[in-house]
Amino acid sequence: MKLRDFDYFLPAELVAQTPAPRRDGARLMVAGPQGIEHRRFSDLGTYLRAGDLLVLNDTKVLPARLSLRRETGGRVEALLVRQVEARRWEALLKTSRRLGVGERLRVEERFWSRIIDRRPTGRWMLEFDRPLDGDLDRLGRAPLPPYIRRAPTTLDRERYQTVYAERPGSIAAPTAGLHFTEDLLKRVRRAGVSIARLTLHVGTGTFLPVYVEDVEDHRMEAEWYDIPEETAVAVRRAHEEGGRVVAVGTTSCRTLETWARTKATRGWTDLFIRPPFQFREVDALITNFHLPKSTLLMLVCAFAGRECVLRAYAEAVQRRYRFFSYGDAMLLQ
Repeated sequence: MKLRDFDYFLPAELVAQTPAPRRDGARLMVAGPQGIEHRRFSDLGTYLRAGDLLVLNDTKVLPARLSLRRETGGRVEALLVRQVEARRWEALLKTSRRLGVGERLRVEERFWSRIIDRRPTGRWMLEFDRPLDGDLDRLGRAPLPPYIRRAPTTLDRERYQTVYAERPGSIAAPTAGLHFTEDLLKRVRRAGVSIARLTLHVGTGTFLPVYVEDVEDHRMEAEWYDIPEETAVAVRRAHEEGGRVVAVGTTSCRTLETWARTKATRGWTDLFIRPPFQFREVDALITNFHLPKSTLLMLVCAFAGRECVLRAYAEAVQRRYRFFSYGDAMLLQ
């Protein structure tokens, strides 16, 4: 298929710049064989039934944005992409003038980093004076995506994180999960829906633009995942007993479908889900509205059908839904 097959018109003002006042107050579009319904996310339990299994990605977003200073005083914005060793991080660096290997960048008074390498991907390798550990929580900011055109605030530390986040490692939130509250999860459990967790640490691979016209030529960057044994058992049980496996987010979906193909419950996945694709583990999908021409939109199209999804997106635009990370949600079943 061609990249243009996954394009759609989106007015800029529909890109959500802030979260909804309440997590579960976001809108929910429910799409399935019976058509489309428009609800609130707090109504999700209406569409789940006893015996279903809700699968959450419990990754925790790192405060991965740092402001650094050159020895000349110039500012460098860093996005820490991946920890390589205790004091070494792969990073994206943005500044007004050219950087060079060997240059020192100040984190704060008496605390420095040094550029030790530049990768073919355009990323830089930074080595810090000491492991960041607690310093990252103190100095870092939420790594909001570039389409949110404002500086991160203290509110983002809370809202750009799921209420069940547990395992640090992501540089972007698994955004479908941002709508859940502790109360909603309790109500879902009381209705007989089981809940299981897995981890996929979201990296740049999930959000990198697709530059090739033939989407089959695109290659995903690998991301680390882990499926606990109890989650694997719960998925098998749900299928055996006639329940549905409901993936919360494209990250949970990719992790489960990777496991279905490799039988490995831990490792690295570069699975690129696009039409046509046979889903082996996921029966329903909760997801946000995704960027035009993105791999996330391709996954959703593979799950529910390209024509169906693009019609739903057109209706979402017409009804003024909010799009992307802080936007509204869909339930595809």
